[in-house]
Amino acid sequence: QVAIKKMSLRGQNGERAVNEILVLKDKKNPNIVSSLDSFLVDEDLWLVMEYMDGGTLQDLVRQTRMAEGEMAAVSRE
Repeated sequence: QVAIKKMSLRGQNGERAVNEILVLKDKKNPNIVSSLDSFLVDEDLWLVMEYMDGGTLQDLVRQTRMAEGEMAAVSRE
């Protein structure tokens, strides 16, 4: 299974998308999903990554009330 993230390259989003690709390609860490491939479709970047069950970190932060120690652990990792 894979996850596909579609990112707009319009405006300042282009720099963010390139930075994300560079981080995923260069960093092999068990706490960061692996980037498998990327494709440019019109003005959108499609980033193919390993699938991780459980949602995004943003989902977790919005739905969960974490203690200070938990926030520190997530931020550190």
